[in-house]
Amino acid sequence: MSFTTPTTGATAAPTSGTAATGNASGLPVNSNQFLQMLMAELKNQNPMSPNSSDPMQFVNELAQFTSVEQQTYTAESTQSMAAGQNNASAIALIGHSVNYTDPTTGAAGTGTVEAVDFTSNGPTLTINGTSGIAPSTVNEVS
Repeated sequence: MSFTTPTTGATAAPTSGTAATGNASGLPVNSNQFLQMLMAELKNQNPMSPNSSDPMQFVNELAQFTSVEQQTYTAESTQSMAAGQNNASAIALIGHSVNYTDPTTGAAGTGTVEAVDFTSNGPTLTINGTSGIAPSTVNEVS
């Protein structure tokens, strides 16, 4: 299946693996635009009287739609699991002595993790009263 984008007139073929990344690969359409165009085509298609010489086109398009939907769901689930793992790893550091790089001075520091704060950018640690330390700056845990 191919389709023509309304803005450029270019023909694009759907690809796998780009559903959750949007337009990062430089395709002329992102995943939402692809799904909207595919849905419009499916709504206007009569499965009992296909307009092409390939009677399986309708089934193939449904399979493509399902594939894009599943890829999007998988990407969202993976992202959610990774965030949960980052949170759990940060919580596991509470009470442990760590070597880290101080975010303000860039100097090496040592201290005990006292607390974990959860921000929109992910978890941050409080070490010896200094908050806002990213877990990625921890070099060693003892």
